[in-house]
Amino acid sequence: TVRCTDRHLVALGIQRFFERENARGEDTVIIGKKNTQSHNEQVYPNLRAGYHKLMIEKIDKTDEEWRAQLTPEQYKVLRQAGTERAFTGQFWNHKGEGVYACAACGAPLFDSTTKFDSGCGWPSFFDSLEQDRIIRHEDNTLGMRRVEVLCAGCHSHLGHVFPDAPQTPTGERYCINSVCLNFAPKK
Repeated sequence: TVRCTDRHLVALGIQRFFERENARGEDTVIIGKKNTQSHNEQVYPNLRAGYHKLMIEKIDKTDEEWRAQLTPEQYKVLRQAGTERAFTGQFWNHKGEGVYACAACGAPLFDSTTKFDSGCGWPSFFDSLEQDRIIRHEDNTLGMRRVEVLCAGCHSHLGHVFPDAPQTPTGERYCINSVCLNFAPKK
């Protein structure tokens, strides 16, 4: 049985990210969120209110499949760890409420409530939707020591995370390329 309870996750194509509930031995797939915060707090006490834990299933595609799916700019940034120019991306100054997802695989990555204006020219977030959505990888390219951020679902490059945001609850700034994201507005 497949049941979706959140239109805004369906719009992102999140069907492949799900959790199997086996409370009574039934194989049920739940996608999305329940209507009440209390249900989620009881079933998933470590999650942000309103969202089910969505298992990240590794997407494994060939280079040719990625090239066919992505635009040339997306391919350069997502699959070759490129960077879009500052202040040019679609979401660097975006103010909408909703969820930002990986443009390559659709995995939900960031909630708009964690987005802030860092002045760097790329979308900045102080936290990911869930820590298992992001892979951190040491990046010593270009003569710098940085922490690269990858999507856990498809291992696509998203940007970098820096410990230079003391004004935020986490002290971190996820600096993410706009071209790596899709946005689903809150309904």
